[in-house]
Amino acid sequence: MTVQQNENFPTTDDFAALLDTHEDFTSAVRENEITTGRVLEVGDDYVLVDIGFKSEGRIDLSEFIDEKGEVTVRAGDDVDVLLEKREDESGQCILSKERADRMKVWEIISEKAEADELVRGTITNRVKGGLQVDIGVKAFLPGSQVELRPTRNLDKYIGQEFAFKIIKFNKQRGNIVLSRRALLEKERAELKKKTLEKLKAGAVIDGIVKNLTDYGAFVDLGGIDGLLHITDMSWGRVSHPTELFNVGDEIQVKVLKFSAESERVSLGYKQLTPDPWEGAEDRYPDGAHVLGRVVSLIDYGAFVELEEGIEGLVHISEMSWTRRIKHPNRVVSEGEIIRCVVLNLDTDAKKVSLGIKQVEPNPWTLLEDRYPVGTRILGKIRNITDFGIFVGIEEGIDGLVHISDISWTQKIRHPSEIYEANQEVEAVVLNIDVENERFSLGIKQLESDPWETLPQRYPPGKIVDATITKLTDFGAFAEVEEGIEGLIHISELADERIENPSEVVKVGEEHKVEVISVDPKERKIALSIKNFVRRSESGHLREYAEESGATAQLGDLLKGKLGDLTGDEEE
Repeated sequence: MTVQQNENFPTTDDFAALLDTHEDFTSAVRENEITTGRVLEVGDDYVLVDIGFKSEGRIDLSEFIDEKGEVTVRAGDDVDVLLEKREDESGQCILSKERADRMKVWEIISEKAEADELVRGTITNRVKGGLQVDIGVKAFLPGSQVELRPTRNLDKYIGQEFAFKIIKFNKQRGNIVLSRRALLEKERAELKKKTLEKLKAGAVIDGIVKNLTDYGAFVDLGGIDGLLHITDMSWGRVSHPTELFNVGDEIQVKVLKFSAESERVSLGYKQLTPDPWEGAEDRYPDGAHVLGRVVSLIDYGAFVELEEGIEGLVHISEMSWTRRIKHPNRVVSEGEIIRCVVLNLDTDAKKVSLGIKQVEPNPWTLLEDRYPVGTRILGKIRNITDFGIFVGIEEGIDGLVHISDISWTQKIRHPSEIYEANQEVEAVVLNIDVENERFSLGIKQLESDPWETLPQRYPPGKIVDATITKLTDFGAFAEVEEGIEGLIHISELADERIENPSEVVKVGEEHKVEVISVDPKERKIALSIKNFVRRSESGHLREYAEESGATAQLGDLLKGKLGDLTGDEEE
């Protein structure tokens, strides 16, 4: 019987052709190359993939699990895998999806590097010298390439996604170096070009606070930075820029100065509002009572803010009419709201002088009525100085008794020779100087000046007793009554020439002297022993002998004179 061949059945030639095609495919796929396979089975820990070889490849299931922990393939899916080895010892081919994915990423990155295109990636962790970035494969971002300027805190960038420029690519070594700085510089250059077109003095533009220092803030205007000095931040007092701004703040500023050559920009913030000194003389006329906040204390006074941008000084001398203030903190404290009086306002110098004591009436203006000149007062000595004593008149007001007003006649080297602190004394009001706040007293004025009657009591020619108190080169001083001294000039001690007063008189000796002259204005009395002796020689010796209490020295001198006279008569 003859068997008829079915046209639908493959022939021997078909099998031969099919075998040739399979051998051509399997020989075309080389080790370490990517090929497409079909998932035949997804097991508990493996995935079976057919790439057309006589045996399938088993791939670990972990290579098909995503970030959520879910399997990403099913039987029948086509996947790209890498042929690591055509056959192992058991005859199976060794495949890898992970290596295939990585290789595809490298190919994409290689193409981007050649085309100078950007890549996106997430910074994963910090490494030596910089940061590690995941762009599908691990890449290195040097610390110097993170920002426009070097930054110390690299940790703050971890977890953030950015665009990067590939500045170094070596596929064989698996080395990729990225730069974010190159991108920022390009963006900044474009922004700078646009910003420079609108930069001019007086322009108001937006900016971002980039950095804060003790003296101001640097503001990014868009590709170019400007300095906002601390003095241009507010019309009021600013101790530090952080009181007004934080890094990253978006603010509006006014261009004060701009140099195209140096590209330096000076900015102002307070200039966006009117200068408070404009019209200040109308708001704060002299004598006006105002409220203000104490913002600063210094040794010589307190600064008081009347409004933002206007501060006045209360000098320490303007804090109390009567109290002696050692430091302003005895009267006011920082932050305190106080009432003041405007003493003077200078809009050109932008200065305001204020007073606290002027809020109350000046007690010194009332003193003239209460204590007219000539009034006798009693008070305790509050202080003793080289130049006098201070006597308490009333609370906070002392009167000065100058050392020259303590006694008409007594020579006082220091007031402490006579007085003690807290001692009660009586004095006379001599003068009240309200403007300079000085109260002058006198103690000697309680009695009349003895020098006023001295010319009547000691007329020229009068013989008086005198005690030698002091010797000088030009004569001797002698006291004629308590506190009243006269001068016996060296030429008035004797008829003969005297080289030294001590040849004739000694301190403590008592002598009869003749008054030559009295000058109450200059408080001087001229005395003479010589004139008295001459008068004695002319017939008044007995009077002298009876009344004189002279020492033996002067007695001997007179006896000598008498002896000379007797001898002359006998001859």
